[in-house]
Amino acid sequence: MASEQERAELDARARQGETVVPGGTGGKSLEAQEHLAEGRSRGGQTRRDQLGTEGYQEIGSRGGQTRKEQLGKEGYQKWAEKVG
Repeated sequence: MASEQERAELDARARQGETVVPGGTGGKSLEAQEHLAEGRSRGGQTRRDQLGTEGYQEIGSRGGQTRKEQLGKEGYQKWAEKVG
């Protein structure tokens, strides 16, 4: 566990935009980054536990299909080039 002084230093670095907690990307303070990292690690795993690995993978592939249907073939190809 980090001391109070270490936490204050990490918080100052986080407020300057640095990621100081693995998985805490986007947090504007040490506490926010800790919450983001905790939520990301638990959220996906909880969903995977609910659906099972195969169900979780199926949901991911359906997301791509939905995007393809929304954009049409040409729009999807342009989107995939931009993203990939």
